Amino acid sequence: MQIAATDLDALQSYKLLTGVVVPRPIAWITTRSNEGVVNLAPFSAFTYICAKPPMIGFSCGRKNGKRKDTANNIFANREFVVHVVDASLLDVMHESSAEHPPEVSEPDLLGLSYIPSERVDVPRLTAPGVALECRFHDSMTLGETGAEFIVGEVLLFHVRDDLICNGKIATATLNPVCRLGGPNYALLGPIKTLRTIAQTPQKTLGDIGEGG
Repeated sequence: MQIAATDLDALQSYKLLTGVVVPRPIAWITTRSNEGVVNLAPFSAFTYICAKPPMIGFSCGRKNGKRKDTANNIFANREFVVHVVDASLLDVMHESSAEHPPEVSEPDLLGLSYIPSERVDVPRLTAPGVALECRFHDSMTLGETGAEFIVGEVLLFHVRDDLICNGKIATATLNPVCRLGGPNYALLGPIKTLRTIAQTPQKTLGDIGEGG
């Protein structure tokens, strides 16, 4: 079957893309409004951008042509916190994706506790084992729907002690949740470790990636 992109509306394209680009990591993001309301929402168009300084990025779409609370709060206050969702938090993370008015705090509504962050004014959730305090760096508006790709610089990593070994994350212990198409999620399953590919002396950190 061949499907021409020009024949698809935004929803049809979304259904295909979110079923093809899988699995996707989930950024569970807290922000704070100018009125002090703590917002929480998950985003699965999420990746890391840069290692020095560390930067992450996520795509925030619009709802009925309007920015979501997460984007509004980030552009207003230039700060946010990204949490990694583990298997124990799957259900409550999914519930946090429901739409609520800006004056509703999802962590309060869902009974999730949070504490002050160290480098930003946005609080972080206590339950996740990993949280990244971020400062807004840049954004780019893409496509006809006005989706915005938001980049943040990580100022501070919070990592639970049992999740880190020799500077690396113990992925199996973390047991992160990933997003599939529709209301479907998956866990890691078996992890296959391959041999390390030796790097030539000329290569720098900026050269090292998944391909040549």
